Amino acid sequence: MQEISTKPYLLRALYEWCTDNGYTPHIAVRVDNQTRVPRQFVRDNEIVLNISFEATSQLQMGNEWVEFSARFSGKSHKIEVPVANILAIYARENGQGMAFPVESTGGEAQDSGADAETVEPAAAPGTQASPTAPRAVESPSAADAVAAKTDRAPEGDQPDDDGSKGGGRARLKIVK
Repeated sequence: MQEISTKPYLLRALYEWCTDNGYTPHIAVRVDNQTRVPRQFVRDNEIVLNISFEATSQLQMGNEWVEFSARFSGKSHKIEVPVANILAIYARENGQGMAFPVESTGGEAQDSGADAETVEPAAAPGTQASPTAPRAVESPSAADAVAAKTDRAPEGDQPDDDGSKGGGRARLKIVK
């Protein structure tokens, strides 16, 4: 029997940590043919989703899939994300969370012409980094810490941290 990945357990733990502390959990997702999200909000084959209790309905975080319903521009959508496609989970308010290595799920990317750039995990001095080990992250930039560019999904007219409306970028910083 194959061992179950630690990734879904870490996702659920960080989700719980965010909600227990009053933070808004967000996930950065690599979009491919297996990912069910509103495609008009996908940028460079990635999307950032607010998975807070207030933003979702019927959230289920299983070992293989994260599923929920959410509203985008006032229209309800059923969201289905393979756990393997989740690049990071973090708190919107302070950027604390964890980034994960990009895994292959067999689904091809939506736009095959997109440039994908991955960041190798940091290793402690004198050790070799495991390509599958998750990394703790801090401060907003899933894009800079995990892969190329990641834009936030629209959240209505709620202003971003800098006071501007929508279109801001999530940023996570790798903590060694």
